Amino acid sequence: MDKQLFDKVMNCMLGDRSDNSHMNFTVWEWPTAIGVYSIYKAYLKTNDKQYLNLLIKWFDDRIAEGLPPKNVNSVGPLLTMAHVYEITGREDYLAICKEWLDWVMNEMPRTQEGGLEHMTVNGRHYEQMWVDTLFMTVLFVAKMGKITGDQKVMDEATYQFLIHIKYLTNTKTGLWHHAFCFDGRHNYSGAPWARGNSWYASSVQEFIDITGIDGAVKRFLVETLKSQLDALVKYQGPEGFWHTLMDDDSYNETSATASFAYSMIKAVKSGLVEDNGYLASAKKAVAAVKSVIEDDGTVGGVSYGTGAKFERSGYTEVPIRPTTYGQGLTLMMLTVAD
Repeated sequence: MDKQLFDKVMNCMLGDRSDNSHMNFTVWEWPTAIGVYSIYKAYLKTNDKQYLNLLIKWFDDRIAEGLPPKNVNSVGPLLTMAHVYEITGREDYLAICKEWLDWVMNEMPRTQEGGLEHMTVNGRHYEQMWVDTLFMTVLFVAKMGKITGDQKVMDEATYQFLIHIKYLTNTKTGLWHHAFCFDGRHNYSGAPWARGNSWYASSVQEFIDITGIDGAVKRFLVETLKSQLDALVKYQGPEGFWHTLMDDDSYNETSATASFAYSMIKAVKSGLVEDNGYLASAKKAVAAVKSVIEDDGTVGGVSYGTGAKFERSGYTEVPIRPTTYGQGLTLMMLTVAD
C-alpha cells in the first residue's frame, strides 16, 4: 500500500467540504459509509492505530450529534462500527448496531418476495430493489449475524444477495442492472451503470469474507462475480477507465474504476478466482485512477449521487463532482494495489 498517497487522499476526504453534501465527512450517510470503511481497511492492512483512532473519534462525534432516521443508506456506516466494536469491545457501539439490526430485520419495508426495499432519506422507493443496498445494508446484516451467531440473521443476508442476483443481473452480458421494480416488473432503462455494477463486484467479496460462507451458495456468488469480471475486461476503455455507462462512449467514471480494480485484485490474490486477464485490467485501472488524483488529494472524474433512471441519458447527465465515496473507493483500491 502506498501509504503516502493513501494519507493524501484520506486527508482530503477528512477536510471541510460543507458546501458539498457528498463530500462532507461529518454527515452520517452512504457516501461516508464508504469513506469510513476504507479507513478500516487501511487499519487492517497496516495495524496503524491512527486509522483506528480516526474511526473511533468519527463514531463518537456522530453519536454525540445524534444519529439520523433509519433507511438503507443510513445503515451503511454501521458496517464499520460493527468491525470497530470487535476490535474495541465498545458495548455502546454494539447496542447501536443491535438496535439498527432489529429495525432492518423486523421493520424495514420489503418488496414482493422479501427483497429489501430501497428506502432512502427521500422516502420509500415502492417495490424497488437497487444494487446499492447490498453494500449499504446487507453487509452490515451479515456482519451482525456473524457477531451474534444468529443463523436467522445470516440467512437473511444470504437471501438478499440471492434475490438481488435473481432480478438485477443481465444474463446476456454478465453485467448488472441498477434496479428492479416489482410494480410493473421492469429494470428501468436497463442501462449498465458502472458504479452500480461496482457495488456487487466489491460487496460480494466482503460478504464471503465476513460470513465464511461455503458450498453451493459460495459457488453461485463466485460464478456470478466471474461472469461480471469477464464482462468488465471486455468493456474497459483504452485509458483504463470504465465509462459511466459501460457499453457506450459516455464519460469516464473514476469511482467505479477504482472499485473494479479493488475487486479484481482482491478476487485473484485471495484465490477466489483464477486470473483471466483481471490483474492486467486492474493494473490499467489503478494507473488511470492515480492519474486523476489532484495535488491536494481530490479524486477527479466521479459522478454524483445517482438514482434509478428510466432513460439512459439520465445517467450521462449526472454531474461530475468530488465525493466521499469517490475518495473512499479509491482508498479501498490503494489498500490492495501494489
